[in-house]
Amino acid sequence: MRLLLTFGLTLLLAGCASAPPAPVAMPGRDPNPTPFSAATSLEALPQGWQPYRLARFKKDTRYQLVPYGGTVAMRATAEASASGLRFDTSVDLQEFPLLTWRWKVTALIDGADNTLAHVEDSPARVVVMFEGGRDQLPAAEQINYDLALAIGGNRLPYATLMYIWENQLPVGSVIPHHLTGRIKMIVAGTGTDGVGAWREERVNLLQDYRRAFGEDPPRVKAVGIMSDSDNTGGVAVAYFGDIRFERARP
Repeated sequence: MRLLLTFGLTLLLAGCASAPPAPVAMPGRDPNPTPFSAATSLEALPQGWQPYRLARFKKDTRYQLVPYGGTVAMRATAEASASGLRFDTSVDLQEFPLLTWRWKVTALIDGADNTLAHVEDSPARVVVMFEGGRDQLPAAEQINYDLALAIGGNRLPYATLMYIWENQLPVGSVIPHHLTGRIKMIVAGTGTDGVGAWREERVNLLQDYRRAFGEDPPRVKAVGIMSDSDNTGGVAVAYFGDIRFERARP
């Protein structure tokens, strides 16, 4: 999926409706996205989740809550398409450094390679966006920030981390985005190992951010999921379970 500069910039340049501001953190507030498994209806997104489009000219990936294995999961079907779901939050990674989720990839996307812009697709991505101000960005990224603000009236995420399923690279690999240093992809699933089965993932988001960007992270402002096959023109089906932020274990 060929992202245009950042998630926020693609949203703005595509003319999509802006997302509401991330909620203010309150003592005792649950930072977690509404669980897919807690859905009371299969016909609507769980509370707080919202669709986002990458560009008006791209076909949307289909997302549908489905009964699966005794619970409810979000099924994503990408057919030469790219779009996602997003949940706004506010999370201090010093308090909740761990991110956990479940996902299931039914097959790889033939020819996908996230190191190459023209075939940058993945059957499953978990996306984390971070707060931050313009003055903290390098000069080249400030231009992108100003462009998005002028066009859409909204501020870009300061940084974005994506946990992706990749065809070849080993788990833990960090892939820089081809257009911006403010998006880094980390391989969480690779090749056919685990394809067709539910996998439980637990990552140290605090450590991964430091490794990817060489600095301490600001607050998380949103998390999302995505399946995309627009660059290869392929088909991908993936299932996503609940996403949670957790405190570090003693």
